[in-house]
Amino acid sequence: MEYKTDTIAAISTPTGIGGIAVLRVSGSKAIEVVKPYFKDKNISSLPSHKATFGKIVADNQIIDEVVLTIFRAPHSYTGEDVVEISCHGNNFIAHRILELLLQRSRLAEPGEFTKRAFLNDKMGLTQAEAVGDLLNAKTKYSHLAALQQLEGKLHNKIAIFLKELTALRTKLELEIDFQEQGIEELERESFLKKMQQLHENLLELV
Repeated sequence: MEYKTDTIAAISTPTGIGGIAVLRVSGSKAIEVVKPYFKDKNISSLPSHKATFGKIVADNQIIDEVVLTIFRAPHSYTGEDVVEISCHGNNFIAHRILELLLQRSRLAEPGEFTKRAFLNDKMGLTQAEAVGDLLNAKTKYSHLAALQQLEGKLHNKIAIFLKELTALRTKLELEIDFQEQGIEELERESFLKKMQQLHENLLELV
């Protein structure tokens, strides 16, 4: 899987008029991309995971008053330096800020922030898939299932299943290697019972 290391930016909230719009920038130059437009403070010195109020300014004109938060690598969603800008949820404002950011970065592809999180070992494949499931959940059940998957519960269940399956396979191979000694009926019944249990566990994961 190709991993692009350039800095990307995008509007992370759905389009339309709302209270707040959030723009996200991720990559090694994320702070440098935002820095020229955040005039109130030097964001290079801002601590990680702390929201800061300020203004986005371009050509000596205030675009909007915003709340900016830096998430320094590796303690961020993508594992890279991430800057999130929360502005007023007006399409024009959000896209104007995005235009400024894209002068020094690239527009993120759909799902690219989550892709980078996966490639940087911030989440497993099942968790990465769960992000999309969570966003598209339309029922209470699908929401709960996606949330549990995102928390890693499905990943853990799969890991346990594979461990038990491997142990059972190893036991079977040993029995085949030493089949001249015979397999006691009790051991055979125990083996079949365990196989049935693993089959039921697998059906629960599907």
